[in-house]
Amino acid sequence: MKTLAVVLASGGMDSCVTAAIASQSHELAFLHVGYGQKTEEREERAFHELADFYQAKHVLITHMDHLKAIGGSSLTSPDMQIEDADLEFKGVPATYVPFRNAHLLCIATSWAEVIGAGKIFIGVIEEDSSGYPDCTQSFIQTFNAAIASGTKPDTKISIEAPLIHLTKSEIILKGKTLGAPLNLTWSCYRSSTKACGQCDSCALRLRGFQQAGCVDPIPYE
Repeated sequence: MKTLAVVLASGGMDSCVTAAIASQSHELAFLHVGYGQKTEEREERAFHELADFYQAKHVLITHMDHLKAIGGSSLTSPDMQIEDADLEFKGVPATYVPFRNAHLLCIATSWAEVIGAGKIFIGVIEEDSSGYPDCTQSFIQTFNAAIASGTKPDTKISIEAPLIHLTKSEIILKGKTLGAPLNLTWSCYRSSTKACGQCDSCALRLRGFQQAGCVDPIPYE
């Protein structure tokens, strides 16, 4: 009998492949968190389609409007433009939402404790990401320690980040091997109709498909 796991699913490619991996050994509880990002509605649509595909046992959608109110990110702030991608840039880009993944994992931990899930799956990537500090192995390890300290004594929950050391091309090939519905996913930071092809997320995704020798199944401008 499969045990229950919470999957943090944005509706993007990485969380889709993470769900495909989690589904091999767990029943899934799909969690989506909106935070005022510019493509929030489109991401939520992708989330619903993925939750249906994986026949999620539980589905929860929550919203964190305070992250938009706090600002500081071009993903949420109306007065900040999402810049074109620069894949050679080594710093933290303007699309970084301050400490976002900590907020997401707090919600996931609370829900996991209530529904009896022993794992939380998150599709963060360290080596081939946009340089976000909350997508690192050290961050995940530290948060696992916080969960152990801050939940009930009989609660046993740990975070799994199965993609964390993979490249985008490796993630795509893994997804294809597992039959992940990459055509249902949405990654673009700017557009909700056709992907712009120019933002960081689109550029990383397109480069990954090119390196994997595959064609991206979603529409681009």
